[in-house]
Amino acid sequence: MPNGMKRVLIGLMAALVCYCLLGFLILPGVAQRVVNQQLIQYATVPARLERIEFNPFSLELTLFNLRLGEEKQQQLGFERLYLDLEWSSLWRRVLQIENIELIQLHTEVVFDKNGVLNLAQLFDLPPATDEESPDETDDEPFALRIGRLQLVKGSVHFADQRPEEPIDFLLDSLNFELLNFATRSDDAADAVLVATGPSGARVDWTGQVNLAPIRSSGRLEISNLMLKDFWAYAHDAIPLQLQEGQLSFASDYRLDLAERTELQLSDLNAQLAPLKLHAPDGQPLVQLENLEISQTSLDLAKQQVVIGQLRSRKLETWATREHDGELNWQKLLTSSPDAADDQSQTIQETDNTEPPQSPSSDDGTTADSNAWQVLLRDAQLRDYQVHLSDRVPDEEVTLELGPLNLDVSDFDSLGTSPFSLELDTAVGNQGSLQAEGQLQLKPATGRLSIKTQDIDLRIAQAYLTPFVHLELRSGLLASQLEFELTGTEPLAFNLGGAAEITQMHTLDTINDRDFVKWQRLQLGGLDYRHPQQLQIERIDLTQPYARFIINPDLTTNINDLLVDKTPTADSDATPGATEPTEPMAIHIGGISINDGSANFSDLSLRPPFITAVQELNGEIGTIDNREQLSASVDIKGKVDRYAPVSIKGELTPFDPLQSLDIATSFRQVELTTLSPYSSKFAGYRIRKGRLDLDLHYRIQQGQLNAENKVVLQQLQLGEQVDSPEAVDLPVRLAVALLKDSRGTISIELPVQGNLNNPQFDVMPIVWQTLRNLIARAVKAPFKFLAGLAGGDQGDLSQVLFAPGSSDLDQQARGNLDTLAHALQERPVLRLEVEGQSSPQADGPLLAEQWLQREYQETWYKMLQRRGDKVPADAAQLEVGEEEKTALLEGIYRSRLGQQPPAQWDELDEQVRSEKMRDAVVASRADSTALLRRLSRDRASSIKEYLVEQAGLDDSRVYLLDTGISHTGQDGQIPTPLHLGTE
Repeated sequence: MPNGMKRVLIGLMAALVCYCLLGFLILPGVAQRVVNQQLIQYATVPARLERIEFNPFSLELTLFNLRLGEEKQQQLGFERLYLDLEWSSLWRRVLQIENIELIQLHTEVVFDKNGVLNLAQLFDLPPATDEESPDETDDEPFALRIGRLQLVKGSVHFADQRPEEPIDFLLDSLNFELLNFATRSDDAADAVLVATGPSGARVDWTGQVNLAPIRSSGRLEISNLMLKDFWAYAHDAIPLQLQEGQLSFASDYRLDLAERTELQLSDLNAQLAPLKLHAPDGQPLVQLENLEISQTSLDLAKQQVVIGQLRSRKLETWATREHDGELNWQKLLTSSPDAADDQSQTIQETDNTEPPQSPSSDDGTTADSNAWQVLLRDAQLRDYQVHLSDRVPDEEVTLELGPLNLDVSDFDSLGTSPFSLELDTAVGNQGSLQAEGQLQLKPATGRLSIKTQDIDLRIAQAYLTPFVHLELRSGLLASQLEFELTGTEPLAFNLGGAAEITQMHTLDTINDRDFVKWQRLQLGGLDYRHPQQLQIERIDLTQPYARFIINPDLTTNINDLLVDKTPTADSDATPGATEPTEPMAIHIGGISINDGSANFSDLSLRPPFITAVQELNGEIGTIDNREQLSASVDIKGKVDRYAPVSIKGELTPFDPLQSLDIATSFRQVELTTLSPYSSKFAGYRIRKGRLDLDLHYRIQQGQLNAENKVVLQQLQLGEQVDSPEAVDLPVRLAVALLKDSRGTISIELPVQGNLNNPQFDVMPIVWQTLRNLIARAVKAPFKFLAGLAGGDQGDLSQVLFAPGSSDLDQQARGNLDTLAHALQERPVLRLEVEGQSSPQADGPLLAEQWLQREYQETWYKMLQRRGDKVPADAAQLEVGEEEKTALLEGIYRSRLGQQPPAQWDELDEQVRSEKMRDAVVASRADSTALLRRLSRDRASSIKEYLVEQAGLDDSRVYLLDTGISHTGQDGQIPTPLHLGTE
């Protein structure tokens, strides 16, 4: 071999040995020493690289066991880093690495309570100087090409001390592979990432990455992510306790940072199952079995989220309105001070950096353009359960909704297009609610078909209690309605269809008695247009009932039911002036009452008056407050089960003074039920009797024309009772005067007047008219009887006799005929005759009549002693003047018990006879016996005529003791008559 060749070979060998020594031994050692020196100089924690290996032929570089941190608190490090460099990097001017393997990379990512990241504190680097900065900025990235980058069995320990509950978890089994990565190429690098997190979570990422410009696309999957590992971040803003929660997520994505940040997610699927949230006090708030969204996409540039399908099952939630009126959710979401501070800071920053207003800001276009749009194509919520409670009332109100099923389709958060809604839920123990239709948010419009069944109205009890002493014992609402919302400012909507309330039962809690109830209330043809019109084609009431009570203090049970509310200063304040609004138009096609009843009690009476009305059936016609048409009324029922009552006619309900024609009729009402009223106002109880009452009231333009007809049948008064309000009248006599031969009292009380006059009141006039009628009857009973008999004769209360006579003249007999006829019409009355005579008018005539009888009796006796033939009665004798003169002196001596005066002997015989006659008559002119006999004869003449001639039962005519009277009209002597009752 030539020496030159040898020298070349030896040189090459020497160079190779030197290259090997340099590459295998010297460079790794020097590099390790330099790296460790730099770590010691700049690292703030203990740091060391254990070994470096380098193959100068294959350009393979391996670093072993890099450790930063304390012995047992390693913050950053790896077991091995392998790089396979390519020789082509020398002439391609690109750092080309065929393979990079990073084995068991471990990183500690720790934020302290001040938010300082530990990795940012690992090195203390000197600040860069201006001289070191390049004059021109190179926009192109460093030229690098990596054939394959692989991270094997990496791990990341993450800890964050900033939240109230620190976060601490380990992301282990981290494997990452990147293929064909280049910084200056349009070709994308393929990447795969697989990692397992805490509690079994797993992250899978497959995609492509570009750095010039920065772009990436691929698919990201996160499965079995336990929310409790990250809940501390949410807990500071939402102070809820997460009991359980697991999230799975998968989506295709596309990220482009070339010009702006563009992120698009497609084919997104997410599942949240299960989820349990509690309030800070441990009370449950949300429990969810499953929530899944699919066929979903997100576009960051368009600010749009499209949810293709949303499926959820068995969510259970609790919502409560607290005593201060706020919802528990509202309090929980606004109670975090950190959140409040962040919000206020954000608001302040926003105020300081207000963007310029665009011309379209007035109509809301700018605000809408900055808003995110969420499109929900199809959502199905199944078996939801909502627990509602209200603690504002004194007694907490609870309502259960569920199982609740809700379907929503084509929902747009911008609200410019309608979306479909279908709701089906149970309400309470037995109720149900169904709604189906479309709604739109902007403008707020929509149509819904609503159907309810057996909604328990007792839920309203707690809201009624502060205002009325009323217990809502039962009540069920059912409806089938069409709801149309036409606007919200002002609120305008239409509600039509049918509704009914069944088994309504309210209880007066003060008296512990039924107040109002009905079996069924049906509203047909309902058409409510808020706030202009309410139209109901028909109202059907089945078995309605009401109770009305007058209390001892003359208040009513309705007054008692109202809770006395002391007005506050705010309520006393005069409200501001408001524009007058047109009253709502109300139209009711008709009202039907079927098998109604009512109770009426008047406790102001002693004993109390209580009655009942049953079997109320009837119809009320059209009611309209705009057209003012008369509504027909035709109602029938029974009082106390047997006495019929009817109300028939027509009226204008909203203006009864314009037109009214109502006839009310009661038949065969037992008067014993009215005994409390008779005791109070008449002073007598009622033993028996029945009442027929006809009331006919007619009103035309405020003018009243009323006819009141009262018929009392077989009225019998009972025992007398003390009553300070009883009339001071002989009630029994009044009853006897009014009662006809059939035992009937018929009274007609017409009333007329102007109802527009505020001083005019109907009932006081009716009662005063009735009182006046009775007063006139008892104060002038014979005049009342004369009117009943149709006679126009004089006063029937007395019979006039000629002086000294007991014979009835023609006028007296006519009056007695009239009286007898009236008494036959009033069989309860009895007549009392008080025979009277007048000493002045009757005395002298009686004395003359007595003297004539003395003549007859004395002459009769003389004829008998002589044995002459005489008649059977001395009154039949005719005594001549001569015999009278002869008999006179004997009568004078026997009756006056003395002799005629001696001086009369000197007188002429005729004069002497006249003197004796005048003396005898004068001695008998004031004879009480003669006067009483005349009085008895007169009374007997009256009774005899009434019995014998007028046909009056003698048992109804009583002769009273005689009396003394004065001369009456035309010198006649009156014999008074009196009326009494059996």
